Amino acid sequence: MFKAAFALTFSQVGLMTLTLQLTASLLQPLVGFYTDRRPTPYSLVVGMAITLVGLLLLSVAATFGALLVAAGLMGIGSSIFHPESSRIARMASGGRHGFAQSFFQVGGNLGSSLGPLLGAFLVVPRGQSSLAWCALLALAAIFVLWHIGGWSRAAHAAKAEAGHEMRSESATPMEPHATAHIARPRISRRRVGWSIAILGALLFSKYFYLASLSSYYTFYLISKFHVSIRAAQIDLFIFLAAVAAGTMLGGLVGDRIGVKNVIWSSILGVFPFTAVLPYANLFWTPILTVLIGLVLASAFSAIVVYAQELVPGRVGTISGLFFGFAFGMGGLGAAVLGQLADIVGIESVYRLCAFLPLIGLLAVLLPNVELRTQN
Repeated sequence: MFKAAFALTFSQVGLMTLTLQLTASLLQPLVGFYTDRRPTPYSLVVGMAITLVGLLLLSVAATFGALLVAAGLMGIGSSIFHPESSRIARMASGGRHGFAQSFFQVGGNLGSSLGPLLGAFLVVPRGQSSLAWCALLALAAIFVLWHIGGWSRAAHAAKAEAGHEMRSESATPMEPHATAHIARPRISRRRVGWSIAILGALLFSKYFYLASLSSYYTFYLISKFHVSIRAAQIDLFIFLAAVAAGTMLGGLVGDRIGVKNVIWSSILGVFPFTAVLPYANLFWTPILTVLIGLVLASAFSAIVVYAQELVPGRVGTISGLFFGFAFGMGGLGAAVLGQLADIVGIESVYRLCAFLPLIGLLAVLLPNVELRTQN
């Protein structure tokens, strides 16, 4: 809708996405680092409130500059929200870290998937100002997040008190048979650094490819198959719903077979589908994009959990780093691919992006980080 109403080029569409993702990506590691030192459970409310302001501005924006400011505000809100919310998800996991991380992320995926439907059935028929109705959802979220923040603060207090009691009792010797500890594979700092770099490369391939679909899939369908805007939006919703389902699936499978196996199979395993997609007809294109969404989306929760195990005790920093990097790659991908689409055409973009999943071969170099309990 904004592309038509403001006569935007593909490059300007990409710049809007870049603004949103870049503001989120640059701040998230800093927010995560801060919350590792000083947990701030009510930052969830602050983040959602800033996003609400951005949404309201988007509903009344009259210039391209105002659109960029609105996108930037929503990115800032996201950067404040994600690190602490990821920590709370892990805290509430009961040890099922993969499931908790994917369940947390699937909420965002579901929201993203509903966006095209709101666009097709609310915003397109009723105009830009109808976006203000979505503020009701943000207000409801603020109410819920306030209560979650209260629960998190109480949980932190209980954990701190329990830790104090354990330190007080540590002077009393325990029987040998009653002790247990977790054995963690010894990994050098250098290898940890290389592993983080490899995970970054995997995220690059994943989010650059996802940017090609989430930002330009509707234009691709309209350009290649001459479908209506509403039909293209519905197909985009189906793809994003598959992404949400894949995110949940990745967490469930990762808890059973190990997150490294999920990372390997997800990034590299999607290549046959991405290679065929640019040559598929209208019947097969939605089917292939659903398969791509299911397989590719399963990787992110596994990557975050793997990194959290790789660098223990830095949940906020790692969450902020990887959420921020993912958002940044999504925004950068949208901007770069928009520029490329203006030069070579949107169909050529999909033929080039088809090879990005081959970067998943790097996953073979990742060390094992599964924990073992020893008595």
